[in-house]
Amino acid sequence: MTIKPQQGTPGSAGALAPVEPALIVKLLVRPLTRILNPLIIRLAGRRHFHMAAQIRHIGRRSGRPYITPAGARLHGEVIMIPLTFGNQSDWSRNVAVAGGCSIRLAGRDYQASQPEFLGRDQAKELIRPMFSPLERASFRLLGIRQFMLLHTVPASS
Repeated sequence: MTIKPQQGTPGSAGALAPVEPALIVKLLVRPLTRILNPLIIRLAGRRHFHMAAQIRHIGRRSGRPYITPAGARLHGEVIMIPLTFGNQSDWSRNVAVAGGCSIRLAGRDYQASQPEFLGRDQAKELIRPMFSPLERASFRLLGIRQFMLLHTVPASS
């Protein structure tokens, strides 16, 4: 399958059109995230906690290391992350500018590179084997319109 990334992804010309989070995410999910993130960060990336991975990235302005929990799935050498907060979230912009990040997913560490932003239609065939029907329905409910695709290689032990 050939993937055509949206304009503005690393390696393509033009500016990336901002994708903001849906209203339900702004009103309900964002306030809950501020409360639940400290707990989820501790659980994310663990072997039996498939709800979230740890995205480890460097701040594009501060240079500080950050860990952000995000839903992510691996299929072959590709990781797909639904962008609940759109492509303007700090972590997604940091990963895009840096050209990659490291990810702890299901108890295993990966180096991820070549981030690409994909629209829902572009990602459709890729997310089908990665996410359950219930998860895909929740993407529609939450108004998730964009995904980040990363190419991975297992980090050396």
